[in-house]
Amino acid sequence: MSDEVTNQFSEREALLFHSEGRPGKIEIVASKPMATQRDLALAYSPGVAVPVQRIAEDASCAYDYTAKGNLVAVISNGTAILGLGNLGALASKPVMEGKAVLFKRFADVDSIDLEVATEDVDAFVNCVALLEPSFGGINLEDIKAPECFIIEQALRERMNIPVFHDDQHGTAIIVAAGLINACLLTRRRLDEVKVVVNGAGAAAIACTELIKAMGVRHDNVLICDRTGVIHQGREGVNQWQSAHAAVTDRRTLTEALHGADVFLGLSAAGALKPEMVTDMAPAPIIFAMANPEPEIRPELARAARPDAIIATGRSDYPNQVNNVLGFPYVFRGALDVRATTINDEMKIAAAHAIADLARQRVPEEVAVAYGVRHSFGPDYIIPAPFDPRLMEIVPAAVARAAMASGVATKPIDDMDAYRQRLRERLNPTTSVLTLAYEGARARPKRVIFAEAEEEVVLRAAIALKEGGLGVPVLVGRDDVYDRLRALGVEQPEEYELHNSRNSPLVPRMVEFLYDRLQRRGFLKRDVERMINQDRNTFGAVLLQLGHGDAMITGITRTYAHTMRDLKRVIDPEPGRVPFGIHLLVGRSHTVFIADTTVNERPSAEELADIAERTAQVARRMGHEPRVAFLSYSTFGNPEGKWLDNIRGAVGVLDARGVEFEYEGEMAPDVALNPRQLANYPFARLSGPANVLVMPGLQSANISAKLLRELGGDDTIGPMLVGMEKPVQIAPMTSTASELVTLAVLAAGGIAR
Repeated sequence: MSDEVTNQFSEREALLFHSEGRPGKIEIVASKPMATQRDLALAYSPGVAVPVQRIAEDASCAYDYTAKGNLVAVISNGTAILGLGNLGALASKPVMEGKAVLFKRFADVDSIDLEVATEDVDAFVNCVALLEPSFGGINLEDIKAPECFIIEQALRERMNIPVFHDDQHGTAIIVAAGLINACLLTRRRLDEVKVVVNGAGAAAIACTELIKAMGVRHDNVLICDRTGVIHQGREGVNQWQSAHAAVTDRRTLTEALHGADVFLGLSAAGALKPEMVTDMAPAPIIFAMANPEPEIRPELARAARPDAIIATGRSDYPNQVNNVLGFPYVFRGALDVRATTINDEMKIAAAHAIADLARQRVPEEVAVAYGVRHSFGPDYIIPAPFDPRLMEIVPAAVARAAMASGVATKPIDDMDAYRQRLRERLNPTTSVLTLAYEGARARPKRVIFAEAEEEVVLRAAIALKEGGLGVPVLVGRDDVYDRLRALGVEQPEEYELHNSRNSPLVPRMVEFLYDRLQRRGFLKRDVERMINQDRNTFGAVLLQLGHGDAMITGITRTYAHTMRDLKRVIDPEPGRVPFGIHLLVGRSHTVFIADTTVNERPSAEELADIAERTAQVARRMGHEPRVAFLSYSTFGNPEGKWLDNIRGAVGVLDARGVEFEYEGEMAPDVALNPRQLANYPFARLSGPANVLVMPGLQSANISAKLLRELGGDDTIGPMLVGMEKPVQIAPMTSTASELVTLAVLAAGGIAR
């Protein structure tokens, strides 16, 4: 396992992630109703016969009546798995499943992994080619060179759908995008730069071919392998390497780099020495992409040449060359125009689109997550992998190029409408959550876990620490270290542990809490007992005294009980009412439900405050809020005696002049169903509501828990909003992953 992997999580956590619950990472979900006999009759026999006949008459109808047009096969024989080598087809399955997940997560492309148990090139090609009727595209992965070149070329010739070897072309696209911007910053032209490529495998050859297609001159590129420069007349090179053999008297990497403008490293750790960097041209461009350890560490390259522009394959340095910036969106654009292939024009269009995105203003959510406080520059030549704009910009560029080059069989007439559809395909919440994790990793905070004697809490603390997401501060007894050791932690003493029985902080904590509660009916011995015996009280006082930045609790007690404990120690924000929000997160939507946890019968002013604060959270999660004040009544029908607070809340927002849409009172079906809403043309919502403000705690809590247990969406929360310190009360049934998410949201300020 690589150093970067082991720095982020343990082997145990990785195995648990893949094995807990349903093993693996993917499942098949029906996209049509399957509840009744009629549904089944339409889905299968006899209804299925109708589309079968249409497809038999016109093969293109398969794109209209089946999932083919949004389905990509991720295929490998396991001969070059990550950096682990030839471990066989079956061992590649976790990687291929992971690739399928990335397709769905980043570009809403459905994907199935196929592991082909053969190293025979002809057998592999025949197997894949015969699958053409099933898929809209083929993504080849983790196949060793030179067989990967033969396989891809043969499949491209035989198949009339896109075939793309991501290890080659995905890397090449991102490298090309970075090179475009690095040359722009250093005032170089592509047709003038002198490039040295170190490594002669699949990715290196693909990068060389693409940058040459973009304008880099053939005689300005030198490729080196372990033996040295690949030059004309040299023996022992394959046909793909010999196609780039140079006429040169340089024989070593050191000689090749003398005066070179660009180093593209796709080789091995430590291959590039500082003295070689010193010998390069002014303002050298260095892409050290060996993983997990680059050809040269950026700090060493910077010390040798402070004027260098540096990129690596790692996420802990600026300018990460990450294939996820490319392959999902390339396929998205290719599938949407039903391209017959992915050609150089499409790859070049993707590279330019990615490069152009890096030159645009960095969105605030990306800037906060990655610590990017400037726009385009030497440390930002490649966009962040989770920039939500990639989904709109790159597929549109690829689709245009496919149409212009004549390989699109279903051209797009209205590109503006297409870009809008792309924006709507993915839920921005998923990007914001990912960015929140990146922000936590960039600026880790101290998170107090008040119930550290519980295994699920300790697992969350371990994940937080080993993932670099924060510093856990544990509240518990001495046996917490034994529990950590039992969970596989080799040095549990590295975890900060606070035990109220022996903590030197107890006298100060008692003094603080007694000052706060002495006029609320508490004796000093009451306060001492709470500090010594109540973990929530102890943890909350730690937070108040600055021994943590955020706090997570709730696993061992009900929400109401825990909230009472916390409010003895932590006040609401001045002038604010605390409340809870449940997030229902679907593939392309998020619904925010408030208040689900705190206020039993909120007043009109409190309902207005809850609506306004929830709208702010929705905006921080990437959504334009549309608020509906829910009721059993829609605009007075039927009449009732419990409507005044809701109507009053609407009036309060009218008076405040808030800058988001809101409406009420209205029933849930009117708020969420556009056809029902159309019956009320005067309503002020431009579309279905995404913020649902409930009239009271009973309806809110029941609705949220019903949807959590019965609904198809993922649920986050409840998130506690409105306390003066970042504190979250998790449901008693929370998993370790859910606890970590709440910790990240609390520490990052999204839940505030």
